[in-house]
Amino acid sequence: MNNIREIERLNQRELDAGIPPSASWHQDWADTAYIYIGGLPYELSEGDIITIFSQYGEPTFINLIRDKETGKSKGFAFLKYEDQRSTALAVDNLGGAVILGRTLRVDHTRYKPKDEEAEKGMNLAAWEGEAKEESEEEVVREREPLLKEEIELRKLIAEHDEEDPMKEYLVREKKKEVEEARARKYKERKKEKRHEHHHRSSHRDKRRSRSRSPREPKDSHRRHRSRSRDRKDRNRDTKGKDGDRRRSRSRERRKAEESEKRKRDGRDDRNEKRHHRRSDERKEREGGSRRDEDRHERRRRDDKQRDRKTSITF
Repeated sequence: MNNIREIERLNQRELDAGIPPSASWHQDWADTAYIYIGGLPYELSEGDIITIFSQYGEPTFINLIRDKETGKSKGFAFLKYEDQRSTALAVDNLGGAVILGRTLRVDHTRYKPKDEEAEKGMNLAAWEGEAKEESEEEVVREREPLLKEEIELRKLIAEHDEEDPMKEYLVREKKKEVEEARARKYKERKKEKRHEHHHRSSHRDKRRSRSRSPREPKDSHRRHRSRSRDRKDRNRDTKGKDGDRRRSRSRERRKAEESEKRKRDGRDDRNEKRHHRRSDERKEREGGSRRDEDRHERRRRDDKQRDRKTSITF
C-alpha cells in the first residue's frame, strides 16, 4: 500500500510542477518493458490478466507465478508490453485498482526470465502468429470447393460407428485418397494455366500481326516472294563483292611479302659476298707477310754462307 501511495504522490507532484513526460520519473525505467503485478486475486488466469492490462498496450509475454505442487496462482505475475511507453500508463492507471476485493500493486521492474520461467510463461507474439497462420489456411480451404473424397472423409469421421475397430484403418485409407485427389487437382490446374498462357500468347501474336500489316490483296504472297528473292540476290551480290575485295587484299599482301623477302635475300647475298671478299683479302695479306718472312730468311742464310766462305779463304 505504501508503494501505491508513493507512486500517486510522485505523479501528483509532477502534475503540479508541469514536468513533461520526457523528464518524468518513468524515464528511469525506459530500458525495460516489463511490469510487476502484485495483489492479484487467486482465481484469475493468464487470459484474465491479459484482458485487464491490454487496454493500455499490446502484451507480448506473461508469467503468472504458480505453486509447483498444487499449480494454484500465488497472486503475482510479470507482464511485458510490445511498446515500453505502455508500462507507464499501466503503472499510473492500474496501480491501486481494486479487483474482486484485492488492491493491485503495479510497478516497473527489470525482469529477466530464467529458462524454466520462459518455458512456463506465455509468449503471446508467437502464439498470435501461429493463430493467424492457422486462420489464413482455414480461410483458403473454405474458399475452395470440397473434393468428392474430402466430403466422403468427413462423412466417414462423423457418421461411422466409433466402436468399429476398422474405423481407424478406413479413415487412414480415405486420407490417402484425399491426398492423391489433391495432387491430381494441382496437376490439372497447372496444365490449365499453361494452356491459358499459350492461348493468350497466340491471340496476342495474331493481334500484333493484324496491327502491323494492313489488309492486302490476294496476290500479296507473290510480292512477298519477289521481295525475298530480290533480297537474296542483293545479299549474294554483296557477298561476291566482299569476296573479291578480300581476294585482292590477300593478293596484294602476298606480293608485298614476296618483295620484302626478295629484298632481304638480296641484302643477305650482298653481305655474304662482302664477307667472302674481306676474308680473301685477309688471307692474301697473311700470305704476303709469310712470303716476306721467307725471303728475309733466305737472305739471312745467304749472308751467313758468304761470311763463312770469306773467313775460310783468309
